[in-house]
Amino acid sequence: MRLRSRHLKKIPDRRVGAALKPDTIGAELHHVAEELFPICRSITGDGVRQTLDVLGRRFRPFEISEVPSGTQCFDWTVPDEWNIRGARLIGPDGSTVVDFQKNNLHVLGYSEPIDIEIELDELQQHLHSIEALPDAIPYVTSYYNRNWGFCLPHRQRKQLPKGKYRAIIDSTLAPGAMTLGEYILPGESADEVLISSYICHPSMANNELSGPIVASAIGRWLGEKKRRFTYRIALFPETIGAIAYLHRNLEQLKQRLIAGFHLSCIGDDRAYSFVATPNANTFADRVARHVYQSIDSTAIEYDFLDRGSDERQFCAPNVALPVVTLMRSRFGSFPEYHTSLDDLSLVTPSGLEGGFQAVKRCIESIEANCTPRATGIGEPQLRNYGLRSDTSARDLDDYFHLVSDVLAFADGRRDLLGLSDRVRRPIWEVIPVIERLESHGLIERLPVETAG
Repeated sequence: MRLRSRHLKKIPDRRVGAALKPDTIGAELHHVAEELFPICRSITGDGVRQTLDVLGRRFRPFEISEVPSGTQCFDWTVPDEWNIRGARLIGPDGSTVVDFQKNNLHVLGYSEPIDIEIELDELQQHLHSIEALPDAIPYVTSYYNRNWGFCLPHRQRKQLPKGKYRAIIDSTLAPGAMTLGEYILPGESADEVLISSYICHPSMANNELSGPIVASAIGRWLGEKKRRFTYRIALFPETIGAIAYLHRNLEQLKQRLIAGFHLSCIGDDRAYSFVATPNANTFADRVARHVYQSIDSTAIEYDFLDRGSDERQFCAPNVALPVVTLMRSRFGSFPEYHTSLDDLSLVTPSGLEGGFQAVKRCIESIEANCTPRATGIGEPQLRNYGLRSDTSARDLDDYFHLVSDVLAFADGRRDLLGLSDRVRRPIWEVIPVIERLESHGLIERLPVETAG
């Protein structure tokens, strides 16, 4: 697996995976993205609540909690709640320059309410655009400093005529609450696995919607299967939401969490990648590394120096939880990032399907992990168990090679994940072999914690 430096490079427009039939999980997830895309989300407000309601109805209901404005969470304070009903910038000739109803990225996030007339020269201080992407509307926010503004394509901004403009932002910014959603799926063990994502961005498909949609779909899938471990599915606003969540749950997470997967930008077709923990050596790192390498040999492992989402909070000093961030294209590395170009054409059914399957494989790897140990002395006579052909041949079949390799490395000292790495096969190909060998009494499974 390639390790990419902290210097961002453009990921090539490479398509991974085949097109999907309309009845696949990918198509379903894309339909949910279409429903959620118009909603204006921020770190607080009714857009977050509406999003959790849609995801709950589509997949599995969340338990909702509210953190009041002004709540101190470690070094952070939950801000006032922001809601917006509409906004327009009207030009000197009376025409509408930008309209929030057409694209909710047109308004600076957390803009305070305003209705003023203003000359273009002064207005420019409140306008935001990207010169390098002249046709894109940028995503800009001002959560912790009162401000207001409009975002528009740079090409349009350059053509604004001089004169007096009317700026109208119909919003509220007042004490309220920040909304968190979660549920816990108990397993045979109290040891926990965390699946999390964020719900605070307006109309952007990969950076925002792919993570919570895939996390919700994983939660539904987990709810329908027997679980060895307990699973915590959590959605919250990025940064301040993760901090508030940790403020509430840190001690329990420190005691019980064996692995965590934060989901971000997991719905495009271009790449597979993940951000490792600071030392890149936790169980979650091992699982992500194995699964991603098995899915796509060109998958990218990013160093923690390249952090940018809530792995910053989960892996922070004196938190130090085993949480990696799973992605397709990494946040900040694709040209559409944090702009209106991150739309429903960038996120595809096949991209969402690939993201879902990657997370699912990680969970299956954790559920199946054990410490295999061969029970006999020496190499068993595999023909006696129907595990090898009665006739010899110069070229041994692939299955026999795998059976033989699994037995050779089932020494009771490496777990199934490590054994799979050693025999250079995906763990999901090794699991059926373990089961078959166990059925013949040739292997026993020891708990992972007994490994020497």
